[in-house]
Amino acid sequence: MFEHGPREVLRRYRSPHDTAREVAAMEHARAHGYPAPAARALSDTDIVMDRLAGPTMLADMMQRPWRIAHHAAMLAQLLDRLHAITGPAELPAPVGEGGHLLHLDLHPENVILTAEGPVVIDWANAARGPPLADVAHTWLVLACSMPPEGAVKQVVSRAGRRLFGALFLRHYSRPELVAQLRAVGAYRLARTQLPATELERIRRLVARTA
Repeated sequence: MFEHGPREVLRRYRSPHDTAREVAAMEHARAHGYPAPAARALSDTDIVMDRLAGPTMLADMMQRPWRIAHHAAMLAQLLDRLHAITGPAELPAPVGEGGHLLHLDLHPENVILTAEGPVVIDWANAARGPPLADVAHTWLVLACSMPPEGAVKQVVSRAGRRLFGALFLRHYSRPELVAQLRAVGAYRLARTQLPATELERIRRLVARTA
């Protein structure tokens, strides 16, 4: 991410990416009143978007852990609001057929808490499909993502993730989410750029739960 004038930032991918589709998904969400930054594609590696002022949801929880239940509810509300929007037919459906707009990477590091309210970033995986598949994907990220380096940080991170995940899952029917885990797990396991340890955690969670 780079500065691009006083009010914008430039996101540059290391390899070519369908930036036009990503921007189209963001603008589609914005057109339906969803909090996403305005954006435009410059090339197949570059996207320019609004500069957002504020911490991520994760950073805010680390500084104010007593707000963890509030943020878990906020994340669920952001997912539910997104899924009320019809997904454009041109978007892929990698986790099952369905007509709802999905983010497929909506977690606390991709929510910026601005003075005007939360804004969702990082729409590279935007898709259409069943809403609970998107929620199940968030569950996998919360449960299986790699903790920060350092023994103390890992213990704190692991405990915080478990608590946040439990509070988040209270907003949904766990059996309905479990039904989505195999498809979502297969989708996430196909992302070979993830650390091997995280991939193994995903396999174990799916095998144990689904």
